[in-house]
Amino acid sequence: MSVTSTHRGTHPVEALQVSRLAVVIVRAGVLPVGAAEAVAEAGNRVLLVGSGTQAAAGELGAARTWHAETVGAAPAGLAAAMAPLVRDVRMLVLPASPDGRDFAPRLAAELDRPLLAWATQATVDDEGTTASLSRLDGRLEVDVRCDQPCVVTLVPGARNPLPPSNGEVFEVVLDVAHGVDAERLAVLEPDPETMDLAEAARVVGGGAGLVRDDADAPEAFALLRAVAARLGATTGATRVITDAGWMRHDRQIGTTGVSISPDLYIAFGVAGASQHTGGLGNPKHVVSVNTDPSCPMTAMADLGLVTDARALLDELADRLGVTP
Repeated sequence: MSVTSTHRGTHPVEALQVSRLAVVIVRAGVLPVGAAEAVAEAGNRVLLVGSGTQAAAGELGAARTWHAETVGAAPAGLAAAMAPLVRDVRMLVLPASPDGRDFAPRLAAELDRPLLAWATQATVDDEGTTASLSRLDGRLEVDVRCDQPCVVTLVPGARNPLPPSNGEVFEVVLDVAHGVDAERLAVLEPDPETMDLAEAARVVGGGAGLVRDDADAPEAFALLRAVAARLGATTGATRVITDAGWMRHDRQIGTTGVSISPDLYIAFGVAGASQHTGGLGNPKHVVSVNTDPSCPMTAMADLGLVTDARALLDELADRLGVTP
């Protein structure tokens, strides 16, 4: 393994002797959900691995970035190659994205250290790591203390990212061995209906205004899912809906649920309580369907349709030719 600098001035490999470091897997220059937050939790230092890492480094703008092109590297081989570089880092933070959740236990096993999964915050000092771990779909938070080096996965949306800076960037060359490992047969695009809500480019959300009465709720949300699938979107809901059991808690959008920043968010019958809108990071386009023209959701929308949400959903389903 060798290290060369892509920044003015040199920096030896000992630069990775830091107390905390984010590890982020990049695909074709695209950062996963929660990457910037993991970097912030790790003190604005990050190691990027995967493909297109140099472009991703520019987008992140961390204070100090190491990046390694490891196109096609299998997880176990990548973990083995990375271990000497990060072995002395006390806390490694990965975003709890699909790649992060897959790679974190492999890295923890290679380094023979504990994994603190699904954390909402984590801090490290000379004596160990303190973390809060989310459990039961966010309804329970467990505080833990680990007195040895550890690997942490951070819940997307758990904290605010830091503003980009013009930091140092260094290239790392990892020698990844091709040994016994899982063989990647193909990479399939996620099913919009079941994909992680935080990673969806299109989200169709439902609130209490979509439901005429309790008996109507199952049909209403089955229709919402069918329409979303036809639009290539995934479904979300407000806390009122998930607390009522009409959608799963992993579909809840908000400060106590999942934070999203899709290209398009269509809100059916969502009034826009602060808990819900607090989970809308920076969507590019918002459409609100609500009978109240003054509700917060309509006020923040690019397009506000002042009409009955269920009636419009029925009409949209009819025009798209979908049934629940």
